[in-house]
Amino acid sequence: MITTRNLESVSDALATGGVLAALAYLNEGVSLRYTAVYRFAGPLLHNVFLHDKQGRKRPDYLMVVPFTQSFCQFVQRGKSFRTTDSAVDQRLDGHPLQGVVISYHSVPVLDPHSGRLWGTLSHFDMQNVPLPDPEFELLQGAARLLPPFMDES
Repeated sequence: MITTRNLESVSDALATGGVLAALAYLNEGVSLRYTAVYRFAGPLLHNVFLHDKQGRKRPDYLMVVPFTQSFCQFVQRGKSFRTTDSAVDQRLDGHPLQGVVISYHSVPVLDPHSGRLWGTLSHFDMQNVPLPDPEFELLQGAARLLPPFMDES
């Protein structure tokens, strides 16, 4: 029996297990290793939630990232950013993470009170891993559901 992955299931995961449960649900439908929420904080990005498909402890280098050295800087209010292979993506020429974080698919998360850009919801990997369009659309929908749960961070 094939189970359809949908936004209702993301909503159920949020309601019953919070953001981490929703990230786990989103991650189980993709081949990318990480699914994460990052919060903008001036010149830095803080990882507030992370699901690692390998179940490992969050690496220190993913906890706080300088904004200008992140791919999150390319996500803007209403605009996502995707690359399956950063090593050959000319938009990233000269970027310090080009060829390091290879696959990166990210959408904006808006502040629940002001509607301003709060952070990002992303799938990413250090290998070339494509993200099917339906899973990216699910990620976009999930980002709209997250704001009321950001107080958990």
